[in-house]
Amino acid sequence: MTHAIKLGLIALCTLAPAHALAQSATNLAALRGLAPVSALAATPEGKAALAANLTVTGDIQTGRHSQPLLLPFAEQQQLALRDCFITDGNAAELADGLGTSLGDAYQAKARYEDSKTFTNVSGGLARLIGYTNNITKSDSNAGKYFFANATTNGEKPASEAARAIFDAIGGTTDVFGKAYGRPAGTPGADAFGNSRPFQTEPTLLSYRGQDYFGAASHSMDWLRGPKQNLSDSPSYPSGHTTYGYTESLLLALLVPERYQQMIARGAEYGNNRIVVGAHYAMDVLGGRAVALHAVAHLLANDPAYVGQTRANPAIDNEMSRATDTAVTITDYPEALKVARAELQAFLRERCGDTVAACAAADRSRFKDPAANAAMYASTQTYGLPVVHPARSGQTVDVGQAAPEAGYLLTVAFPALTLAEANDILTATLGPAGGFLDDGSAFGLYSRLDLYAAAGKAASFAASRTAR
Repeated sequence: MTHAIKLGLIALCTLAPAHALAQSATNLAALRGLAPVSALAATPEGKAALAANLTVTGDIQTGRHSQPLLLPFAEQQQLALRDCFITDGNAAELADGLGTSLGDAYQAKARYEDSKTFTNVSGGLARLIGYTNNITKSDSNAGKYFFANATTNGEKPASEAARAIFDAIGGTTDVFGKAYGRPAGTPGADAFGNSRPFQTEPTLLSYRGQDYFGAASHSMDWLRGPKQNLSDSPSYPSGHTTYGYTESLLLALLVPERYQQMIARGAEYGNNRIVVGAHYAMDVLGGRAVALHAVAHLLANDPAYVGQTRANPAIDNEMSRATDTAVTITDYPEALKVARAELQAFLRERCGDTVAACAAADRSRFKDPAANAAMYASTQTYGLPVVHPARSGQTVDVGQAAPEAGYLLTVAFPALTLAEANDILTATLGPAGGFLDDGSAFGLYSRLDLYAAAGKAASFAASRTAR
């Protein structure tokens, strides 16, 4: 049966949606993890990272960067334009990472008919997507105005517990606006703070194309309106990236045969926010860390993340909308197990073979593992300089610092124990000392290289199964 969900639109405004007015325990955890950005201007290393953030962002947006993309730059721009529309109810836009056969089958069933109505593959999958998106994007959205002007919606002051985060690390608001000559409220700047690249970059490459629905569009339509006006929507962290990594990771867990390709799709989706001019590299890195951190805690059935009643799908800070449905998940691994069974059965039926065989039959842009690896690697740190040099020489054990992280692998590769999965994550960690890597468990999520880790996990699991 096709599962159609009709959404009622909320009028777009410059303030955050209503759900951002409260700060939950998970929101505060994300704010603490994201907070090192607020102290960057206090050190020479931080100032260098801020300068590099603007330069790298501008070079990627204008095509000057030698980044190894999966498409020619002009085609990547077009995909970035289509990616501006968030398919947060069904993961439709991300599902091309499943490959030619599986991706086509998924997108034929799960699609947006218009901006208000979408279909889904199954009820179990719809529940999983709705709940997960709401959790991760709530954490991401909590940071928007907090890091811009220490409020929850642009006007209402953040809680005392939240404001104490700044005091603890000597942080300040509007770091990007102040660093890039567009402090909050000045001409051309975001009214609240943390103006976006299309407001701060000395050069912006705008272009025409088609939107998600095939209608004529322009990149500026999704920056200054009328499709979406981000002029007074603070930049950090990237909500689109949080969504993109969340749903890419969900599909990776549900279809492990395409784990690495789906992680590559998440990286591409976040990178496309830079290509279109909406976000900085730091925004993308922050959004990725939020998604990985929250999903790992969901997989661990952390009580702070499960057992809640959430709107389905999540209300989104960049394209406000709501629905009259809600979902509660008390046992997240069980909900994922149900969704996986439904999706795998659907894919087997539609592709006419095993999921593994159909996953291997790929003619898409993700068919070359070396190209996927190179593209993903370019987004791991975006080449930003070290901010916390003391971290570079320290030994880190993921199993000790963030043991729940291993579930990001064991759920897809059950032949691994949690300890083995965390050992693989430790062995494949990205470079230390980045702007988020301040020694916190959250900061460790910014270093996870799930693309490399999944490759090792798959090989390890295959060798164990063959014994």
